[in-house]
Amino acid sequence: MKQTNQQWQSRREQAVPHGVGNALPVYIEKAKNAELWDVEGKRYIDFASGIAVLNTGHNHPAVIDAVRQQIEKFTHPCFQVTPYGNYIELAERLNKLVPISEPCQTLFLTTGAEAVENAIKVARIATGRSAIIAFRGAFHGRTLLGMALTGKVQPYKKGYGPFPAGIYHAPYPAAYLGVSDTQALASLAGIFAADVSPDEVAAIIIEPVQGEGGFYAASPSFMKQLRALCDKHGIVLIADEIQSGFCRTGKTFAIEHSEVEPDLITMAKSLAGGFPLSALVGKKSLFDKAMPGGLGGTYAGSPVAIAAALAVTDVIEQENLNQKAQEIGELITHRLHEMAEQFDCIGDVRGYGAMIAMELVEARDSHRPNKELTQELVKEAGKKGLVLLSCGVRANVIRFLVPLTAEKEIVNEGLNILSSCLELVQNTRLTK
Repeated sequence: MKQTNQQWQSRREQAVPHGVGNALPVYIEKAKNAELWDVEGKRYIDFASGIAVLNTGHNHPAVIDAVRQQIEKFTHPCFQVTPYGNYIELAERLNKLVPISEPCQTLFLTTGAEAVENAIKVARIATGRSAIIAFRGAFHGRTLLGMALTGKVQPYKKGYGPFPAGIYHAPYPAAYLGVSDTQALASLAGIFAADVSPDEVAAIIIEPVQGEGGFYAASPSFMKQLRALCDKHGIVLIADEIQSGFCRTGKTFAIEHSEVEPDLITMAKSLAGGFPLSALVGKKSLFDKAMPGGLGGTYAGSPVAIAAALAVTDVIEQENLNQKAQEIGELITHRLHEMAEQFDCIGDVRGYGAMIAMELVEARDSHRPNKELTQELVKEAGKKGLVLLSCGVRANVIRFLVPLTAEKEIVNEGLNILSSCLELVQNTRLTK
């Protein structure tokens, strides 16, 4: 007998820790591209993509076919024990895809947090230094080192410390929050003056477009000055592209908008079209310092996930996903600007490509974030069949992560639902 959403929710509350998020308490039975259906048969439009994992949509035929073929061959010999060719093939592709002119190498792992941790390991072994600088508002994972790097306390860090030492945070340049490029760079100079000497800093890690932090994008000017600062002091520049990579911003990697070359790039999420795979890609000269056995993992570079990722890289080229990201981004941005004229709760609309955000405030005042309205909008949209995600250092940002393969009719349908839900929640609050 089929279980209802409520029955599954009751079972979840007994079996699964409360600390695991539960944005929308419905239970999915099937999915296709940008649509989901729950166990009760209700349809949803997916504007979340599994938190930016499905740039190629749910169950892309090429991805599913590649996985099916791989499963029939083998699933897990472990690359460090008995290696397999598709690991090397995908590494070669990523080495060519990244915007780094020097010879590159690729390490495969399973999660984004693992990619970040290994980026720090490589930077430390390559430089002989230990300190790391990250940015406020950043999200780099839920491991202890990932949390130490993350620049947002709630809900990720509170109560879980102490964290690894030697981590310093600078303000991220976000004009809407009143932080200029000049101020962010001055803060880095302040860290060097008051907290740690630059010759003790192994790496600076930055999201070219912050994900969980609210989809704020570092300007090309800031990225160029950050690159120059790293060059001056021999610091490794790590670009965290876990959420922004694989065409989400209209470029294969978001850092390409600045024309800056990082030393290392972390990637995961949409790399493998829904299968768990992450990668650290960067300069061979940095990887060369690691001893055999110092990098890797039992499940690192699953052959099944790698088969999926090879299919994803084919789809990127064959279906021109960067162009699709730009088209979807233009559609969403245009509609959101129209809504902003109607609803004074929309304080800002921003983004690169199809990595779009709208910030909800009181009466268009950037200093009055509206966290409660944001929560109500996500909840109401879910009731109406639209999956939304919130984010932001002030928890007042709606992020749009529509599959890049989504039909425009589906995207417009979702935006129509969004508009009606905005009207409902704003009017409801006005009448309270």
